[in-house]
Amino acid sequence: MNTTRQFLSVVHVALLAIGLALVAGPVQAEDGKTLYRAQCKSCHDVGSPNGEYTPMDLIQDQWQRFFDRKYERTHKGVVDPTSGKPVTETISPEDLELIKEFAIEGAADSEHPMTCG
Repeated sequence: MNTTRQFLSVVHVALLAIGLALVAGPVQAEDGKTLYRAQCKSCHDVGSPNGEYTPMDLIQDQWQRFFDRKYERTHKGVVDPTSGKPVTETISPEDLELIKEFAIEGAADSEHPMTCG
Protein backbone atom coordinates (compact mmCIF):
# COMPACT_ATOMS: atom_id res chain seq x y z
CA MET A 1 0.00 0.00 0.00
CA ASN A 2 2.81 2.43 0.85
CA THR A 3 4.51 1.73 -2.49
CA THR A 4 1.32 2.59 -4.37
CA ARG A 5 0.87 5.77 -2.37
CA GLN A 6 4.49 6.81 -2.99
CA PHE A 7 4.14 6.08 -6.71
CA LEU A 8 0.97 8.16 -6.95
CA SER A 9 2.66 11.00 -5.07
CA VAL A 10 5.57 10.98 -7.51
CA VAL A 11 3.19 10.94 -10.49
CA HIS A 12 1.20 13.81 -8.98
CA VAL A 13 4.32 15.93 -8.46
CA ALA A 14 5.55 15.15 -11.99
CA LEU A 15 2.21 16.15 -13.53
CA LEU A 16 2.20 19.34 -11.48
CA ALA A 17 5.72 20.19 -12.68
CA ILE A 18 4.75 19.54 -16.32
CA GLY A 19 1.67 21.71 -15.93
CA LEU A 20 3.69 24.56 -14.47
CA ALA A 21 6.24 24.29 -17.29
CA LEU A 22 3.47 24.51 -19.88
CA VAL A 23 2.01 27.58 -18.20
CA ALA A 24 5.41 29.32 -18.09
CA GLY A 25 5.89 29.12 -21.89
CA PRO A 26 2.92 31.23 -23.03
CA VAL A 27 3.52 33.80 -20.30
CA GLN A 28 6.93 34.61 -21.74
CA ALA A 29 5.47 34.96 -25.26
CA GLU A 30 2.78 37.25 -23.86
CA ASP A 31 5.48 39.32 -22.19
CA GLY A 32 7.16 39.76 -25.57
CA LYS A 33 3.86 40.77 -27.11
CA THR A 34 3.18 43.24 -24.32
CA LEU A 35 6.67 44.69 -24.66
CA TYR A 36 6.31 44.93 -28.44
CA ARG A 37 3.07 46.86 -27.99
CA ALA A 38 4.60 49.17 -25.39
CA GLN A 39 8.03 49.71 -26.95
CA CYS A 40 7.64 49.29 -30.71
CA LYS A 41 4.07 49.86 -31.80
CA SER A 42 3.99 53.57 -30.98
CA CYS A 43 6.57 54.22 -33.71
CA HIS A 44 5.59 51.40 -36.07
CA ASP A 45 1.78 51.53 -36.14
CA VAL A 46 -0.49 52.02 -39.16
CA GLY A 47 0.44 55.14 -41.11
CA SER A 48 3.69 55.70 -39.25
CA PRO A 49 6.44 57.51 -41.18
CA ASN A 50 8.81 54.88 -39.68
CA GLY A 51 6.88 52.09 -41.37
CA GLU A 52 4.24 49.78 -39.98
CA TYR A 53 5.73 46.59 -38.58
CA THR A 54 4.08 43.62 -36.95
CA PRO A 55 5.71 40.21 -36.51
CA MET A 56 4.07 38.83 -39.64
CA ASP A 57 5.50 41.58 -41.85
CA LEU A 58 8.85 39.78 -42.03
CA ILE A 59 10.00 36.18 -42.12
CA GLN A 60 11.97 34.62 -39.26
CA ASP A 61 15.38 35.10 -40.91
CA GLN A 62 14.63 38.78 -41.52
CA TRP A 63 13.67 39.34 -37.88
CA GLN A 64 16.77 37.47 -36.73
CA ARG A 65 18.98 39.60 -38.98
CA PHE A 66 17.25 42.80 -37.86
CA PHE A 67 17.78 42.16 -34.17
CA ASP A 68 21.30 40.78 -34.61
CA ARG A 69 22.66 43.36 -37.07
CA LYS A 70 20.37 46.33 -37.60
CA TYR A 71 18.50 47.16 -34.40
CA GLU A 72 21.35 48.96 -32.64
CA ARG A 73 22.33 50.99 -35.71
CA THR A 74 18.80 51.97 -36.73
CA HIS A 75 17.47 52.76 -33.26
CA LYS A 76 20.36 54.42 -31.40
CA GLY A 77 19.05 57.86 -32.39
CA VAL A 78 15.41 57.10 -31.59
CA VAL A 79 14.39 58.84 -28.39
CA ASP A 80 12.02 57.25 -25.89
CA PRO A 81 9.45 59.98 -25.16
CA THR A 82 9.04 58.82 -21.56
CA SER A 83 12.69 58.98 -20.52
CA GLY A 84 14.22 61.24 -23.17
CA LYS A 85 16.97 58.64 -23.69
CA PRO A 86 17.66 56.55 -26.80
CA VAL A 87 15.48 53.43 -26.93
CA THR A 88 18.66 51.36 -27.18
CA GLU A 89 19.38 52.47 -23.61
CA THR A 90 15.85 52.20 -22.22
CA ILE A 91 14.97 48.71 -23.49
CA SER A 92 16.92 46.20 -21.43
CA PRO A 93 18.72 43.33 -23.17
CA GLU A 94 16.31 40.91 -21.49
CA ASP A 95 13.25 42.82 -22.74
CA LEU A 96 14.76 43.13 -26.21
CA GLU A 97 15.26 39.36 -26.27
CA LEU A 98 11.58 38.83 -25.39
CA ILE A 99 10.54 41.24 -28.16
CA LYS A 100 12.85 39.42 -30.58
CA GLU A 101 11.37 36.03 -29.62
CA PHE A 102 7.83 37.37 -30.07
CA ALA A 103 8.66 38.80 -33.50
CA ILE A 104 10.34 35.59 -34.67
CA GLU A 105 7.60 33.32 -33.27
CA GLY A 106 4.94 35.42 -35.04
CA ALA A 107 6.83 35.90 -38.31
CA ALA A 108 5.16 35.38 -41.67
CA ASP A 109 6.80 31.98 -42.15
CA SER A 110 6.19 30.76 -38.59
CA GLU A 111 3.56 28.22 -37.58
CA HIS A 112 1.42 31.02 -36.10
CA PRO A 113 1.92 34.35 -37.92
CA MET A 114 0.52 37.19 -35.86
CA THR A 115 0.12 40.88 -35.44
CA CYS A 116 0.59 42.60 -32.13
CA GLY A 117 -3.04 43.75 -32.30
